[in-house]
Amino acid sequence: MTLYIITSAVAFAVSLAAFIVRRHPLVRLMALNLMGISVFLWLTATARAAGIADAVPHALVLTGIVVAVSATAFGLALLVKLHRAEEAER
Repeated sequence: MTLYIITSAVAFAVSLAAFIVRRHPLVRLMALNLMGISVFLWLTATARAAGIADAVPHALVLTGIVVAVSATAFGLALLVKLHRAEEAER
């Protein structure tokens, strides 16, 4: 279990650094996705911390995955519109 928590912390830190340092919008969107995935991993890893299986974190992760997929689709649609607007200006 601790390996999953450490992995989620490292993934979150790396993606946060990429989000801060990188300026390309697609890379920043991918960094946000990786941050969300690392939070999902942390929630899943800590769901059994007390020794009793808890269904609430798993339900939150499933709901979060649905929201993350829709937010990613919305972000990609915005990036396409931004790219088309930049191409039209040239």
